[in-house]
Amino acid sequence: MATIEIEIDDEKIHQLLQGDRGMAVLLEPILNQVLQAEMTEHLKAEPGEETDDRRGYRNGSYERQLTTRVGRIDLEVPRDREGTFQTALFQRYQRSEKALVLTLMQMVVQGVSTSRVKEITTELCGREFLKSTVSRLTEDLEEQVQAWAERPLKQEYPFLMLDAMQLKVRRQKAVRSTTAMLAVGISEDGQREILGLEMAFGETEEGWRRFIRQLKERGLSGVELATSDAHEGLKRALQEAFPGLIWQRCQSHFRRNVLDQTPASYRDQMHEVLDQILEASTQERARTRLDDLREKLEEKAPSALRVLEDGFYDATAVLALPEKYRKRLRTTNMLERFIQEIRRREKVIRIFPNIDSAYRLVGALCAETHEEWSTGRRYLNMDEYFQWRADRSDEQALSEEASLNGKQTAQPTTVPA
Repeated sequence: MATIEIEIDDEKIHQLLQGDRGMAVLLEPILNQVLQAEMTEHLKAEPGEETDDRRGYRNGSYERQLTTRVGRIDLEVPRDREGTFQTALFQRYQRSEKALVLTLMQMVVQGVSTSRVKEITTELCGREFLKSTVSRLTEDLEEQVQAWAERPLKQEYPFLMLDAMQLKVRRQKAVRSTTAMLAVGISEDGQREILGLEMAFGETEEGWRRFIRQLKERGLSGVELATSDAHEGLKRALQEAFPGLIWQRCQSHFRRNVLDQTPASYRDQMHEVLDQILEASTQERARTRLDDLREKLEEKAPSALRVLEDGFYDATAVLALPEKYRKRLRTTNMLERFIQEIRRREKVIRIFPNIDSAYRLVGALCAETHEEWSTGRRYLNMDEYFQWRADRSDEQALSEEASLNGKQTAQPTTVPA
């Protein structure tokens, strides 16, 4: 991937500091230089440079406006003589922008918005919208989100993370909490992917079961370890769908659960206790450390000790894996950060006018982030995992063979009369 050195002239800086366009002035030269860098990478040559790898020549540019939350940006999109250059910038950037704008537009059209929402819509898009425009743009975006949501899952995904978030949606003449369930997988190639999204009226076992069943129907397989919070319905749905699965209770959630039951005067020490236990090299050593600290914990924080005991094995399940995978798989923090990004966009809307608009916005962000993750830098090198899995299979085969031989040896011999 090309490295881009961004340059901003004095006039632009002056406009940024003195004018009212603010971030748009800053973003415009950056995106124009990104477009030029994309063309350089496409042609394998700088302007005027002759190289053995050159794949074509520049042919001027055309103007294109990009509508963003910080205002309209005027861009100069480069062209090549063969017409083969295509930038991912507009599609990737505007997919989620379009979802945000569409939701605001719907709020205006359906009469559930305030004048402030109308102001935001006009600021974002430069004009107001007719119902026919809303319908056309909605159909286009729905097709994109649906294509992402229904794509087949062709690889194995050894590692899985699941979490849910609550959104405020107008349903049945009232504002009601609605659940968005999300799944992230790490493929056998070590790439992160957002596997799917499901909207439900509540976070129930049946909802999780339905969501996981849909993922399996699309091809989800090879799951070795799944990380989630301690929702019992989700845990049962996972174990039912993937027998023999290692279920890892999110250590961030687990820590909070323990600390909530810890007296304030002992919380600093409890942080250290949890570090000693959860960062042990094996589950056996973690157990030994907990046993060594039991007497002190019974005296200082008995309620926290009970929570710690109850969740110990689930919270340390990840220790079964090679050490290099534990840090990234012991929590759902990666998925939590993505949910925070959804929250940032959701803040503009606050209340979705209907469940379809909520699905479109979250789905567009999922599709956009999935594209970025799945084509970006590899998240994990999986070689050590596959070696660990092969060694474990060999051990299991030897164990089964020894068990079978033991049974055969124990068979009584028949002595002829």
